[in-house]
This record gives sequence, structure tokens and C-alpha cells, in this order.
Amino acid sequence: MGKTTIIKKVIEKINKPVIGFYTEEVREADKRIGFLLITLDGKKGYLAHQDIKSNYYIRRYGVSIENIENLSIPSITPKTKDDIIIIDEIGKMECFSEKFKIAATNALNSSNIVIGTIAIGGTDFIQNIKKRHDIKIYEVTQNNRDELPIIIEEEILKLYMTKY
Repeated sequence: MGKTTIIKKVIEKINKPVIGFYTEEVREADKRIGFLLITLDGKKGYLAHQDIKSNYYIRRYGVSIENIENLSIPSITPKTKDDIIIIDEIGKMECFSEKFKIAATNALNSSNIVIGTIAIGGTDFIQNIKKRHDIKIYEVTQNNRDELPIIIEEEILKLYMTKY
């Protein structure tokens, strides 16, 4: 439905320090072959790919625990209290890494603003995040996906103003 597109639009709109990562599909001849993890400071690596050999698979995609841990974890670790943290996404692939789950929890427990996407179903870890009282969840639909970047930007600005 465009979760990553919404995240990118929010990043463009807010004029605040932003750290973290997002994911994108990788296609070849109109066929999805994997997923790329891209940090906001410009590092890239496959999150999963049909040619990756791994102990962890989602369908035909081997998941790169190494890239999850070496790219995403440093990118969601705040350097200052002003950093807005982007986590796109907390999903099945990322949750194969216990270290990622710890880093995501630390980000959510920090005083920093966190903007993220999360899997619809998911593991106990994912369900427990959704039950937190300190988060707001918006389901992306065809009807709201165009207005969500504006709504989220307004929420962030309100939060940012109350912090300072």
C-alpha cells in the first residue's frame, strides 16, 4: 500500500535531524528478486535476496542477518536526543536478528521520536510492540495513503514542540 513511500515523504517534509533506514524492493525484468536495506546516511545492502544463502528464509529469499546487524542497528542508534529515528520496517526478516530486536526496543524506549512501519501479523515481539501505550499506529489504506504523510508530519511537529 506504500508504507515506504509514506516514510520517504515524511522524511522529505520534516526539517529535523533524521537517522535510520528504509527498505525497497529490488526488481529484475518486472520480477521481485530481493529487498534492499538503505540507511539514511547512504549505506546499502541486501536485507534479503533470492541468491543469498542463509539459515533464515522468507519464501524464496535468503535473509542477510549480517546486513541487518551491520547496517540497520547503527542507523537506529541515536547520537543525540534530537535525532528522529526511522525504522522501516519491524518485520519478519528483521526480527530474525535478536540484536535488531534489542536495538529496535532501545530506540522505542529512548526519548527520541521514532517513525516506523511494522508488519500486519507477526511474532510475539511484533505484537508486543503494537500493544505499547506510547505509540500511535496508522493502518495504510488506499483511502488514507495520500494524507498520511501530512498527518504524521503534524504529529511529529507537535511532539517535537513539546520536547523543547
